[in-house]
Amino acid sequence: MKKIKLHHLSLLVCALFPFSLAVAQNETVETQEQSETQALTPLPLDQIRSFADIFTRIKLNYVEPVSDEELLRYAVEGMLNGLDPHSVYLKDERFEELNEGTRGAFNGLGMEVVMDEGFVKVIAPIDDTPAARAGIQTGDLIIRIDGKTVSGLSLQEATEEMRGEPGTSITLTILREAEPEPFDLELKRAVVRLSSVKRKRLSDDIGYIRVSQFQIATAENFRKQLKMLRDESGFRGLVLDLRNNPGGLLTSAVSIADTMLTGGTIVTTKSRHAENDQKYDATQTDLLDGKPVVVLINGGTASASEIVAGALQDHERALILGTPSFGKGSVQTVMNIGEQEAIKLTTARYYTPNGNSIQAAGIVPDVHIEYREFKDRKKALKRITENDLPGHLENEVDEQAAAEGEKDAEISELLARDYQLNEAYNLLKGLVLFSKS
Repeated sequence: MKKIKLHHLSLLVCALFPFSLAVAQNETVETQEQSETQALTPLPLDQIRSFADIFTRIKLNYVEPVSDEELLRYAVEGMLNGLDPHSVYLKDERFEELNEGTRGAFNGLGMEVVMDEGFVKVIAPIDDTPAARAGIQTGDLIIRIDGKTVSGLSLQEATEEMRGEPGTSITLTILREAEPEPFDLELKRAVVRLSSVKRKRLSDDIGYIRVSQFQIATAENFRKQLKMLRDESGFRGLVLDLRNNPGGLLTSAVSIADTMLTGGTIVTTKSRHAENDQKYDATQTDLLDGKPVVVLINGGTASASEIVAGALQDHERALILGTPSFGKGSVQTVMNIGEQEAIKLTTARYYTPNGNSIQAAGIVPDVHIEYREFKDRKKALKRITENDLPGHLENEVDEQAAAEGEKDAEISELLARDYQLNEAYNLLKGLVLFSKS
């Protein structure tokens, strides 16, 4: 027994020292001098000795055989899971999924999740994905996956349970604040290809852009869509929809905020070491030339989308409407350990231009509007019109006018269905009238 302990201890000490060197060399937010200092810091040998002892006892006495590789992977996952909900170990499939997510295509259900008191909590469902189509909502707690409880699972284990081949079914048991009892939702996994930017014309003078996530190409696509709206005759204001946007790439968010500002700070990041703090400033080009902007946010607006909302709010460039955002104000740095292995580690906090921390506080809207759902009441008797009579004469209207009428009806239906968007539209109409005067 003694020989085994010493053998494992020597292996672990030899393995951990180069590992600490590798981390220091790959850390992107620390200076070379600090990396060298950290690499030379003596290892806590008493704790490592205890770790080796526990490792050996598990290896010899656990009820089923378990490999060294598995035990060490569990140890690394445990270290990161114990720090905060966003620091994770990425290996093989999870490493690939990180890259797929930033490129805008992946397999799965399509939602951003974290662990909350032993359950999987939904930050936001992503537009046009199985999760969104099934009615998953921000704040939902997933308590069972295919009948198996998630209590006791790590976030990685829970997400692995939800992954699978496209077309296969999965049943999630949901606990929702507004519902008295848990309920089941059946979803079909799919290949999700995201279009992170969508635009509409709400009226002759009001434009609408929805940003559902911040990916590599999001900022470029946003500029294209914004220019198309801006260059149309009569355009006077924009509704920017960031609801249920779970975040993404910091650089993409900074670039989008920059398109509507003429200078000043967009966001700062502060880490343990002041020399690693970063500040992102806006250029002098406002693609909207000062035209009014209303930004929609809710509890699913997180991370990078909070940076955009916070920057526009602090610079008084936009009015923020909706409900308070999620409050994820931390920076995650991906550090490669090997070709198919990395850790995503929380390394700093975000601060808005006025110096406010987003972490656990979120962005408070200027105009607080709760989400409300309106349902049409079915009439017992449908009124008969000329259009219902067989052989009726068609209206002499050209196809273009008919198409415009259908488009107007679609927008009217959208505004009638989405109370927050309707309020944002009305507020922006008021701002447009004020700017005209």
